[in-house]
Amino acid sequence: MPGTLYLIATPIGNLEDITYRAVRLLKEVDLIACEDTRRTRKLLAHYGISKPLASYHEHNEERRAAELLERLRAGEDVALVSDAGMPVVSDPGYRLVRKAAEEGIRIVPVPGPSAALAALAASGLPSDRFLFLGFLPPSGARRRETLRRIAEADVTVILFEAPHRILTTLEDLAEAIGDRPLVAAREMTKIHEEFLRGTAEEVRRELARRDSIKGEFTIVIDKPHKDAEALPDADTLRTAVTEYMDAGASRMDAIKAAARRFHLPKRRVYEIVAGGEDQAAEE
Repeated sequence: MPGTLYLIATPIGNLEDITYRAVRLLKEVDLIACEDTRRTRKLLAHYGISKPLASYHEHNEERRAAELLERLRAGEDVALVSDAGMPVVSDPGYRLVRKAAEEGIRIVPVPGPSAALAALAASGLPSDRFLFLGFLPPSGARRRETLRRIAEADVTVILFEAPHRILTTLEDLAEAIGDRPLVAAREMTKIHEEFLRGTAEEVRRELARRDSIKGEFTIVIDKPHKDAEALPDADTLRTAVTEYMDAGASRMDAIKAAARRFHLPKRRVYEIVAGGEDQAAEE
């Protein structure tokens, strides 16, 4: 009879944030598959658990999944954990879970800590509907498309970001979503837990002033609050851009100024202005 694959959530920082059930199962399974054996050993040592570990990360996922499936077929119980939070969510594990499901192997989720939900709950932003996008694509068309999707989303959006990329991401978000409020959470559940609140540009400026930026970030972006009377039409936007240019601003600076004035993404103002110019050229 095949064994069971347990998907066990682990703390996102504070080692006390783990369920009784998770600790019990980690003691009972035959093998624990984890991203970083050093981090998992620290957690296991804290709870007096001694079990065989198998590294399972993005670089060996396909090969290791086959090995873990073989052990599950042989009747062993396997726990899959990530470095922090719920495994499979923006972490390796999808291939293993999919193949186990295809073979009818029992899969048991053991819920617990989640950086995305913790940040959402503490953000003070609407939480009834949200879109989780994980990490942004690093560059190129896919990144631009994702930023466009965020700008157009009518729900709260949640992202992950690494400390060495946070300033670039906030700069791109400022261009994409304008003055829409967001919250950048770092070091959640740890001693230096922090929630930075404001626009993307305000949070970027605050972080840029620091000597160093540490800790993984979870970014929660407010959904747009549409006020039909406050939203300008295309002619109003083009007139505003023209006024700024007549006052001596460059075309791009005029577009940025108009975006700030009407609390719109710079990209959206640019599209409207450029679209109007193209139409005028055709006529």
